[in-house]
Amino acid sequence: MPSRTLYNMFLETVSAHGDSPAVGTRKTRTSPVETLSYNQLAALVLNMQRGLLSLGLKRGDRFALMFHDNRMEWAVADLAAQALGIITVPIYGTLPASQVQFYLQDSGASAIFVSDSKQRTKVEEVRHNLADLKAIISLEPADNSGGWTNYTDLLGQPGPTDEELRTLSEAVLPDDVATLIYTSGTTGDPKGAMLTHANMLQTCDGVITDHIADLGPGYVMLSFLPLSHITERSGGQYMPIRMGACIVYSLGLIALTDEIQKSVRPTVLLCVPRLWESMHERFQDAVQKFEPRRRRLVEWAIKIGEEVAALRSHGKPIGPLLIAQHRVAEKLVLCKVREQVTGGRLRYCVSGGAPLKPATARFFLGIGIQILEGYGMSECNIIAINRPNRQRIGTVGNLMPGTEIKFAQDGEILVRGQGRTPGYFNQPEATAHTIDEEGWFHTGDIGSMSPDGYLTITDRKKDLLVLSNGKKVAPQLIEAQLKSSPYISEAVLFGDNQPTVVALLVPSFEKLQEWAQANSFSTDSLSELLRIPEVTKLFKKEIENCSQNLADFERVRDFRLVPKQFGIESGELTPTLKVKRKFVANKYSDLIASMMRS
Repeated sequence: MPSRTLYNMFLETVSAHGDSPAVGTRKTRTSPVETLSYNQLAALVLNMQRGLLSLGLKRGDRFALMFHDNRMEWAVADLAAQALGIITVPIYGTLPASQVQFYLQDSGASAIFVSDSKQRTKVEEVRHNLADLKAIISLEPADNSGGWTNYTDLLGQPGPTDEELRTLSEAVLPDDVATLIYTSGTTGDPKGAMLTHANMLQTCDGVITDHIADLGPGYVMLSFLPLSHITERSGGQYMPIRMGACIVYSLGLIALTDEIQKSVRPTVLLCVPRLWESMHERFQDAVQKFEPRRRRLVEWAIKIGEEVAALRSHGKPIGPLLIAQHRVAEKLVLCKVREQVTGGRLRYCVSGGAPLKPATARFFLGIGIQILEGYGMSECNIIAINRPNRQRIGTVGNLMPGTEIKFAQDGEILVRGQGRTPGYFNQPEATAHTIDEEGWFHTGDIGSMSPDGYLTITDRKKDLLVLSNGKKVAPQLIEAQLKSSPYISEAVLFGDNQPTVVALLVPSFEKLQEWAQANSFSTDSLSELLRIPEVTKLFKKEIENCSQNLADFERVRDFRLVPKQFGIESGELTPTLKVKRKFVANKYSDLIASMMRS
């Protein structure tokens, strides 16, 4: 276990790379990136420490952070809190006021730092129910008469000397709780997983130990996933800091494509599969518009790239003919594709949170981008990840250093090691239910390990469908296969205690409307479009095409189309974009019942 804290790790980097760019920001989409060095960031963190102390916060207090998007100030506040032993509580900016209240009450937060007026309004709505909440900080200037403290005012507070602050930081221990990361709540109320400084250092130290990536000064990490998410916190904040790289904060989804390809051109990016799949789909659509000769050349080059990547990943030799073909493909096509799709500088793409479509993984590997699919969870940090040039598509790779797993009799993955939580905040019963006497954390995920150490996740234990004939169906892999159709955005399977499997499908409405226009169907009314028999036939065919390798009892026998996208605010998705199966089952119970009767 490490003998230092998160703040110690930060100071090590400041000492080694003080003049290197640490963080980059842009005011607008047309503004250039403005950077601060590690020395400048350290000075801000010291001032923020004085500000937090001026509010009466002390070691062990909980301090919530709720931003609409990723900002440098989030990192400043977090690092200052870690220096003082204050426990940070990230809250997703997409959550409604009622859920914000739950997080603040459950954690007993003494203070909260919000980014804008929308987040302030949520806190104001529920403030009368928050007896523990004493201090409220606003990044956007706010009226102090409402009891708010402006961030800029907080930075100017007098307080302890640098030496006195150093004494306070030295009192913080590696096994002290650094943060509460709340679970996604797919099966009930979220629980606050306590993560210590040692827990949170597991990922960034493991990347160094196992030579997973050779990041360092000069590398640029684009921070896009919410910092409330364990993946972005570990891999998108602490990891680049650990290595002296620069974190540039994204302006959000509306600017992301331009940031990747032009305005930022990062070397590293962590994201969910949907981003990579969307980039792949856009490129495929563009290729279809090429004149035939050019299209054939591009498709040939990518095929050659995929063949080389597959051989390399499995440690097999690449013959001289394929080497020569790859050189030609690289010179004529692949370098240009990388420039068009990823800006030309992207070296490492990390994908997690859901299965990545194999075709997308092959595409990125084929054009020469190291896409690394991994597996982690709020309670255990990053558990496994594929290594560069050793990717095994369909798996989440090899275990991180300091992590061990075993499998229960039913195939459930059990984890222990440096990254594992000591338990849930104020929930000893939930902790005892999840962490057994030998220290194994029961993940609830079903999986398997190959003889050469590649971990595969097959499903969630609680999601398994038990049909009336006793057959067990793992829905997540089937749902992932269905979503490989360009016409299916979401798929949710049901069938517990029923003779067959049925599904709710959310169409990819843009693709469906393109199909409707090409086939001379009106797209004025979406609900009417979904009732057209030809649309039903289209989706039935797509299901059949995606089910070729399924057992007969696993095949979807009936389905219904949902007329609107799933969303976080509408309740179907968690903040990490996982489907809440139970919520969907309740909300669309009539549609599901109509399939069970048919």
